[in-house]
Amino acid sequence: MEPEFWHKRWSSNQIGFHLPEVNPYLQRFWSQLGVEQGSRVLVPLCGKTLDLLWLAQQGYSVLGVELSEKAAADFFLEHQLEPSVSEEGAFKVFRAGDIEIRCGDFFALDAADVADCAALYDRAALIALPGAMRERYAAHLQKILPECVGLLITLDYNQDEMPGPPFSVGDDEVQRLLGGGWRLEVLQEQDVLGESWKFLQAGVKRLEERVYRVSRRT
Repeated sequence: MEPEFWHKRWSSNQIGFHLPEVNPYLQRFWSQLGVEQGSRVLVPLCGKTLDLLWLAQQGYSVLGVELSEKAAADFFLEHQLEPSVSEEGAFKVFRAGDIEIRCGDFFALDAADVADCAALYDRAALIALPGAMRERYAAHLQKILPECVGLLITLDYNQDEMPGPPFSVGDDEVQRLLGGGWRLEVLQEQDVLGESWKFLQAGVKRLEERVYRVSRRT
């Protein structure tokens, strides 16, 4: 999963992971987290998700982190937003209103970059990464994030039946990766195989989606 993999996916518009709507779990469960309006929300590996706009419309300041500059530019273009663009350390930063997208390597993000983040939203970051990188990702979140609360959405299926991404991340792995530094609560768990043609075509026989409430232990 070198950066070139994702750059090629974006340049060739192979972005089946991009949802053309706001994630329904975000809409259903976000209000239960009790995040104060005006708080900053970290959205790792954000792509051009409509979830960024939805969070901003709910009164939050949004910090997306994305490898692809094309994804960031497309986001602002598609929503008729004209961002300021600057180079800040390891990142090219796009800003418009309450939405900021930092383009670059997520692992270059440091504690100062996220010091004012009170919430985390991960729909497509953990499941986008192969095993070794998931280990790094979880450790990096643990290292840089202050006390915060958030949502984590995962997929669970037999990885032998289809290669990722998105990768299968079962509950046991979530507990192993995050259980030491986060409080974890499963808010919803459901079989979504019937609505997932890519997985059906690949011959996957079981596909479960889980939504976690996560809160950072300090």
